[in-house]
Amino acid sequence: MEIVVSEKGERIDSYLSSKIDYSRSKIVKMLKDGIILVNGVKVKNSYILKEGDTINIGEFKEEEMSLEPENIPLDIVYEDDDVLVVNKPNGMVVHPAVGNSHGTLVNALLYHSKNLSNINGEFRPGIVHRIDAYTTGLLMVAKNNKSHEILANELENKKTHRKYVALVWGVIKEDTATIDAPIGRDVNDRKKMCVTSVNSKHAKTHLKVLKRYKDATLIELELETGRTHQIRVHMNYIGHPVVNDPVYGGRKLIDDSGQCLHAKEIGFTHPTTKKYMEFTSELPDCFMNILKQFE
Repeated sequence: MEIVVSEKGERIDSYLSSKIDYSRSKIVKMLKDGIILVNGVKVKNSYILKEGDTINIGEFKEEEMSLEPENIPLDIVYEDDDVLVVNKPNGMVVHPAVGNSHGTLVNALLYHSKNLSNINGEFRPGIVHRIDAYTTGLLMVAKNNKSHEILANELENKKTHRKYVALVWGVIKEDTATIDAPIGRDVNDRKKMCVTSVNSKHAKTHLKVLKRYKDATLIELELETGRTHQIRVHMNYIGHPVVNDPVYGGRKLIDDSGQCLHAKEIGFTHPTTKKYMEFTSELPDCFMNILKQFE
């Protein structure tokens, strides 16, 4: 594909994201790999286009993924024939994606169990819901399709109990609060989410203050909806971003251990016994090490 620029003064990544059906991150990779050239030469994604520039766009080939079981230790809180509850560690991605097909929770689950649901496809066996790589805590995993359907339906109908603990910047004056603000993709950065009225979904988060520090607040949060990055986006929106959040934190990182956000509790009705089950986990060392600095 060839495009001759009739305008000038715009960054090439911004310009192309409005012209071709590729995400900005994919365009940046294509520029870096020399798949996209300007006047026959490689340019950075920050290149400012000039009138008359000729952009040549080559073919982008997606990296093929393979999914293999890996002997990675798992902190299993509960397991039976239908469901598994795992305490996910800091830095572990939940399921594989292009460029990251190893070391994920799914790789570990495949080694641990031969029985996992396949409703969400080949690369997400057993995965009913997920949390960010640098969010720690509890996840439920379905070991067969019937259980998956029941658990997913409960989650969709807001019957699943999920409670998080977070350390956020600034002192929250209110003891409790509810954030009701729609979340959608950030048009300027497709990797990020934001509060927006454009192509967004309803999102609601309830919070309760646990402890106030000089420059931060320890809070407990309950999700009424489950949007991508919901807690991190909502807390940033009200001016209290999660401490050590590399994307929405708005401040210098304390270390590289990831955001102070932990999925502390999860409760659901067992798909077979129909009994309500609830599990809890303690704050991990990476969270506690940062928290101690505010004591």
